[in-house]
Amino acid sequence: MSFEALGLHANIIRALTDAGYTQPTPVQQQAIPAAIEGRDLMVSSQTGSGKTAAFMLPALHKLATAEVAPAPRTPNQERQAARARGDRPRFTAAKPKMLVLTPTRELALQVTTATDKYSAHTRRLRAVSILGGMPYPKQMQLLSRNPEILVATPGRLIDHMESGKIDFSELQMLVLDEADRMLDMGFIDDIEKIVAATPTTRQTMLFSATLDGVVGNMAKRITNEPLIIQIASSATKHENIEQRVHYVDDLLHKNRMLDHLLRDTAIDQAVVFTATKRDADGIADRLNIAGFAAAALHGDMHQGARNRTLSAMRNGQVRVLVATDVAARGIDVPGITHVFNYDLPKFAEDYVHRIGRTGRAGRKGIAVSLVNHAESLHVRRIERFTKQTIPVDVIEGYEPQRAPAAARGNRKPGWKPGEGRGKPRSGSSSGGRSGQRSFGAGAGAGNGSSYGGQRSFGAGAGAAAAGNGGQRGFGGGQERSERGERAGYGQRREGGSSFGGQRREGGSAYGQRREGGNGGYGQRRDSQRRFSGE
Repeated sequence: MSFEALGLHANIIRALTDAGYTQPTPVQQQAIPAAIEGRDLMVSSQTGSGKTAAFMLPALHKLATAEVAPAPRTPNQERQAARARGDRPRFTAAKPKMLVLTPTRELALQVTTATDKYSAHTRRLRAVSILGGMPYPKQMQLLSRNPEILVATPGRLIDHMESGKIDFSELQMLVLDEADRMLDMGFIDDIEKIVAATPTTRQTMLFSATLDGVVGNMAKRITNEPLIIQIASSATKHENIEQRVHYVDDLLHKNRMLDHLLRDTAIDQAVVFTATKRDADGIADRLNIAGFAAAALHGDMHQGARNRTLSAMRNGQVRVLVATDVAARGIDVPGITHVFNYDLPKFAEDYVHRIGRTGRAGRKGIAVSLVNHAESLHVRRIERFTKQTIPVDVIEGYEPQRAPAAARGNRKPGWKPGEGRGKPRSGSSSGGRSGQRSFGAGAGAGNGSSYGGQRSFGAGAGAAAAGNGGQRGFGGGQERSERGERAGYGQRREGGSSFGGQRREGGSAYGQRREGGNGGYGQRRDSQRRFSGE
């Protein structure tokens, strides 16, 4: 199917041809004809599927084919006329015909840039972005043009609405782009307030990775008999993206691995995702010192700095962009061939959005995750969400020294803590930890073996005979002897450990390594095992 077959205006077709677009994507094939007819839409599609064109092309078509009426004076022209009459000029509120809400500034700018591209040969249509981080005088200047298309983030838009700078009485189309992300960021009240200020006769188009839960409920409230289009869920396999995992032992190993991978000559441009803004700055600085053309991108940067960074990325001056999740939303740079998860995302769905920065528009891409051994279960959650297995890769000279946590001890699927612990140990009368648990008021003493008693989550009273032989109390927090035993929620004693207590001399939190041995549940301590009677 061609764009001509969708019934778009000839000038829009011309602009698409100039931009190199020849065939519509699946979401465009379904959404554009319905939107031209004026239908409300609820669309679920994966990132990089062409959804921006799916809502902007029909909107431009409707604005371009509308009856040409005498162009109203812009607010700026109104002020000039007032000065000519000798009246005091007053700011006239902008009255857009179309509003696009986005979760981030970067996505808003991307939508505005795409709109300018699609409307290159259309009659004068003004599209502006109103977003946080941009100086108010600049925004007032943009609003004074009375733009037909307004692209905005919810917070800043609310500011201008409350000050009377924007009037939605003539609004014809409302678009919520990445609605799920806006709700995740806590914009639901702002969205409700914005929607309430628009005419009920508007056309509403909502685009989201998913259409269930809170997103689905909100969509049903703000749309009128919508056409539901589900091209693919957010867990869709990225068939054109090669995914792999590299396990790392520690921070030094992770940094060495990242540096090695970034030296791959096959990389045109890459995005490195971090969990915090501070890490984004620190890693970008370290990479620059190491000789990589790197830059950071995160929410604490001023909008001007963010724009310059993205511009440098698109111009090829920046080869490695180190970014946080929110800042990277909406980044669409064709030269991105690799994505590196320096830190795994908190949610599996964010993993899909991250790797979607590469492999755009059918191109090939590579997504690499640097995973600490303790995060192996998180990898499993991502695999369950995406319904695919991410292969583990090992590079010669950068092999991890430890196996992932899930692989230790050849644990079978479904293994749970406490299973298989009733087998007696040699040298002990009654064996190791029995695995039994008591959620009542644990009382009594242990039987003399290491962790041989029951676990009590109640009052937690009772003392051990020797070497952690007693019950474990998680409630009362009574201190025990200074012989390396644990105190439930008590302070740590020398050589001991505490659940919730602070570190004291010779101790470590949650059973970590101690002098001469390992802490933990029944592991070696002080280079020897303690048995009853020693």
